[in-house]
Amino acid sequence: MIEPIVSIKPFLAVLVSIAAIPLIIVSRSPNWREGWTFAAATAKFLLVASLAATVLTGSTVEYTVADILPGVALRFRVDAMGVLFALVSSFLWIVTSAYSIGYMRGLSEHSQTRYFCFFALALSATIGVAFAADLFTLYLCYEILSFATYPLVTHHQDSAARSAGRKYLFYIVGASIGLVLPAMLVIYSLSGTLAFSASGLVPKETAPSVVAILLLCLVLGFTKAGIMPMHAWLPAAMVAPTPVSALLHAVAVVKVGAFSIVRVITAVFGPGLLSATNLNGMVCLLASVTIIAASLIALSQDGLKRRLAFSTISQLSYIVLGAAMLTPKGLVGGLLHIAMHAFGKITLFFCAGAIFVATGIKNISQMDGIGKRMPVTMGAFFIGSLGVIGLPPTGGFISKWYLILGAMEGEKGVLLSVILISSLLNAAYFLPIVYRAFFCAPEESMGDDKMREAPRWCMIPLVLTAAISVALFFFPKPFLALAKMAVRQILGG
Repeated sequence: MIEPIVSIKPFLAVLVSIAAIPLIIVSRSPNWREGWTFAAATAKFLLVASLAATVLTGSTVEYTVADILPGVALRFRVDAMGVLFALVSSFLWIVTSAYSIGYMRGLSEHSQTRYFCFFALALSATIGVAFAADLFTLYLCYEILSFATYPLVTHHQDSAARSAGRKYLFYIVGASIGLVLPAMLVIYSLSGTLAFSASGLVPKETAPSVVAILLLCLVLGFTKAGIMPMHAWLPAAMVAPTPVSALLHAVAVVKVGAFSIVRVITAVFGPGLLSATNLNGMVCLLASVTIIAASLIALSQDGLKRRLAFSTISQLSYIVLGAAMLTPKGLVGGLLHIAMHAFGKITLFFCAGAIFVATGIKNISQMDGIGKRMPVTMGAFFIGSLGVIGLPPTGGFISKWYLILGAMEGEKGVLLSVILISSLLNAAYFLPIVYRAFFCAPEESMGDDKMREAPRWCMIPLVLTAAISVALFFFPKPFLALAKMAVRQILGG
């Protein structure tokens, strides 16, 4: 086994966006403010990319900031699973920063400096979760992310935003304090450590009933994953500006929840203990119910962002389902879906924001014929839809293909049916939007046919993410290599 490399780089990758916050605050012009944001985002991505290059050689990178208690530390460890998530999050922060300029300026939004500051803090916490070496560090960064995103969710500061903010904190913070924290204390009392291990932290001799309660507390307590019935915060949070919904509620926040559950399954309980107790079946059941139920609810939503929100709830559970299968291909599919879904879903949110900036339209029922006015936006929306459905030529096909292979590998016919049925439901709530945008009868078209796309800073990011979603179908190797390496590290332990 290769000895881990000790380096401060993981800690720097976490800190770099925090360091930019004072510079953002004191900037006298929007250009300087956004320039510091881009500088921090680029530096963060380059640090993560350099760590990814190290991980791909078979090494891991560690750094201990402080020892808190015996077996408990503020410690970062960069492995294949963590760097895959960090690569996606840090790159999409650059793209979303560009999109934010077009959106926030296009709508003359207030408090833009505050917006960019809390965005930076949220990305630091996200990378902290990705690189956490133990459950304590993960929990700490998870909570920082919760409080950092509250001002973003309540950005508009009206009654709807305040109500959504209360629900957001009630679910997110309430569940983490009420469920995750007690479970952590019990696990520490049983094992004497919170450091992640491929063989799991929970002793094998622990009573199955205790293991089941701890597993349920952690899966439901990491509420950002949107597992039903702990999902109601996410549709409510769609009152936030679209860039917030795009990155934080399609990539960073929600993926932190799903990523945390994958860590719990693979490094707190371990595949061996879950297989021996058959408790992975409980997680598969929760994920399967969420996948189907959220897809059915999405069908009935007229608000575009609400439909995307329920779609996200469903899609997150594919990641959890892949991990809970405990099969090599299922695990690969779940980890790959972190990246593949991110590029497809963020494209859809970008398109929703561009439509609102250009036309003021929020509801699907008002979008008939909009493809004639916004052909580039709706073309990107079509590509994003294919990515989420899991159809070629988008990267979403690759991750769902591995999930299907994982279900077949484990001889889990029910899970195979869940994946296939939900993919049909995905098509049912996305493709009619595209069809009616381009092919509705002239008399059914809303408004005039004069082309008016959103501002350039809105358009470039959505075209880029749509293009990357297609490129990942043909060139999935970087993420696929990291996912396969992560599975070898998980199952090899």
